[in-house]
Amino acid sequence: MGIFDFIFGSGDKVKAESDAERSAKLENHVRQLGLEVEQLKVDVKGDTATVHGKVDSQMDREKVILAVGNTQGIAKVDDRIDVVKKEPEAKFYTVKSGDSLSKIAKEYYGDAMKYPTIFEANKPMLKDPDKIYPGQVLRIPPVS
Repeated sequence: MGIFDFIFGSGDKVKAESDAERSAKLENHVRQLGLEVEQLKVDVKGDTATVHGKVDSQMDREKVILAVGNTQGIAKVDDRIDVVKKEPEAKFYTVKSGDSLSKIAKEYYGDAMKYPTIFEANKPMLKDPDKIYPGQVLRIPPVS
């Protein structure tokens, strides 16, 4: 649990007139990605989204945080998600211009060919390993 920072103008677009409408659209966005969260509740106030719920794994928790945070207009995610199975936390990495998954894999794992590990760790938000963008925040799971 904690507060995670994101790039305010980067990410998926969620058009809404009010914070309440943005909250509902972000909840729907998480569900559409197929991320399973019991009692999911997203409260948006300005550029901060507070996320409540319960998930089975640390990986699921991190994916929900990223799904909400990698949305235009959200600069911070206040994580209030409960996790059933405690696991080591992944690192979060903000993509820079010129980055690729293989470049990031080389930096974190010492092997560019481990880029599929990062790609798989960020599904369903990533659909193509070649389509990342500056400002996007990715999960970098611990080496197994």
